[in-house]
Amino acid sequence: MSAQAPVAVVTGGATGLGREIARRLHAGGHRVAIADISAEAATELAAELAAQGPDARAYTVDVGERTAVEKLYAAVVADLGSVEVLVNNAARTQARPLLEITPDELDQVMRVNLNGTFYACQVFGTAMAETGYGRIVNIASLAGQNGGTATGGHYASSKGAVLSATKVFARELAARGVTVNAVSPGPQDSPMVRELLGDGLDGLVAGIPVGRLGSMRFIADMVALLASPDAASVTGACWDANGGLHLR
Repeated sequence: MSAQAPVAVVTGGATGLGREIARRLHAGGHRVAIADISAEAATELAAELAAQGPDARAYTVDVGERTAVEKLYAAVVADLGSVEVLVNNAARTQARPLLEITPDELDQVMRVNLNGTFYACQVFGTAMAETGYGRIVNIASLAGQNGGTATGGHYASSKGAVLSATKVFARELAARGVTVNAVSPGPQDSPMVRELLGDGLDGLVAGIPVGRLGSMRFIADMVALLASPDAASVTGACWDANGGLHLR
């Protein structure tokens, strides 16, 4: 593949949904920057993808620190030359009874989920606006729409804030060629969901109108659509995939 292929940065891209998104964008012809707090997992995935086609690089980053996000952008541009797509997927979950969440736990979840997304939208969005083109996709959650607390009330609150941030950045950057959208998954068939719910998984599935967990591969397809040049008329949107748990 050409070195001129578009570059996509996926935060939290080494495992789970982030890994599926990185694989999908890479398969679609993007050079991929896998940014994750786990250097080992990111390096392993980058090596796997790079052996199959376009370039793939691993970057270690804690998105909760703005300076780290700035360094990530600089490193990717130094290595790959540009960034056309940003997927803000990095997130922290913690199943904790709502009234027992401590200030420190609240800060830790908000720091990654909201602050990390906000910082990345600022840093990458500014650079994209200067070039006149960009696609930003934020990973939200059903919990941020309906107030579900199975993954923690602080997680739900952070994802609700991500949805608001998506709108404000979309409004700010629209005239400069940069779209900002969100994808809001419901419960996915993922190791994280199975670990969080344990014996309660069957009960959860029984309560989903379509009677099944979602597919991470399909969520990755949704992200790829929003990340494409053809998605120029979609901004400030939230695309839902929740099995009918939240209708609007």
